[in-house]
Amino acid sequence: MTSASTGHGTPAATDTLSYDQAGVNYDLIDPLKVSAQRAAAATASHLLGHGFTEIAASRGESAYVVDVGPFYLASIVECLGSKALVADEMGALTGRSYYDGIAQDTIAMAVNDLITVGATPLVVQAYWAAGGSDWFGDARRAQALVAGWKKACDTCGVAWGGGETPALAGIVEAGRIDLAASCTGLINPKQRLSVGDKLGAGDTIVLLASSGIHANGLSLARKLVERLPGGYLTEIEPGLTYGDALLAPTVLYSPVTEALYKAGITPHYCANITGHGWRKLLRHPGEFTYRINKVPPVTPVLRFIQQHAKQDDREAYSTLNMGAGFALFVPAADARRTVEVAQACGVDAIVAGQVEAGPKQLVIEPIGVTFGNDDLQLR
Repeated sequence: MTSASTGHGTPAATDTLSYDQAGVNYDLIDPLKVSAQRAAAATASHLLGHGFTEIAASRGESAYVVDVGPFYLASIVECLGSKALVADEMGALTGRSYYDGIAQDTIAMAVNDLITVGATPLVVQAYWAAGGSDWFGDARRAQALVAGWKKACDTCGVAWGGGETPALAGIVEAGRIDLAASCTGLINPKQRLSVGDKLGAGDTIVLLASSGIHANGLSLARKLVERLPGGYLTEIEPGLTYGDALLAPTVLYSPVTEALYKAGITPHYCANITGHGWRKLLRHPGEFTYRINKVPPVTPVLRFIQQHAKQDDREAYSTLNMGAGFALFVPAADARRTVEVAQACGVDAIVAGQVEAGPKQLVIEPIGVTFGNDDLQLR
């Protein structure tokens, strides 16, 4: 981050709680990602032995794409992260099981990445690694996980192919579970491929609403509990506790992207707004200025986190989704129809801005914050 000031020029509070302080430092993580991508790219020649080729432009995108002849094959693997810890803490406090929603979160992490390249999700595989066999002995919790997983698969129209359920005592903490999902999808017809080659000045940015924190920023959210006298049971608005708000399941966006295709709309690019917050709008490797004229309403839990962590707008929008979970870059002529299609799927959407020729930067005009090329290095 290049500034310690707010979007309005006010000095940041000295007791600001940052993502780095919560134990997550992307400056340390991202170089490994870049190194791994370069090593991985050197293995692409192995596909030739099978008569296939990779779509090189998918390197560094949210899903990897292979040309298998009549269609493209896309794949992704994603883990849930630490949101299950919130479910565990709230389960102990309330006696409820939140693992149906946690299952949806896990699938959303994979599916919402897969669809950025224009893929239709086809098969999901599960990875449920517990700290010991005892975790699976809680039938109520385990069945909630199963039921939630199937329901999310039904929502996305994807087959649940199978999975792995290891008990990893000594690796995973006792009483905890590490959840992940892989997803394979088809891009058929090939014209649905969306890896940014069509993106250009004049395109419109449509933002799809989030349901809350989704599953990114939970390390920060959990750290914040230390500042709350009521902990997870602190009310952020009448009748809604901090813990319950955090556990709102992540929106599954594949019904929207499928509906867009059926409506004849093919996005020129897509971005899943997860880790790195709104900086993810800078993911495309091209030199463009992304100008935001309108921001969506910030969900109550995210506004609560920003206020109690004493983050300025720059810090908040660089870490959290702040009300926008997915970005669609579409031809200007399709912008209004894109919003209508999303809303018909039950997902709020807004026409937020446009793509312009110019230096690579994200200009969020309503809050006076600008992110530059140096603020996101994923390649």
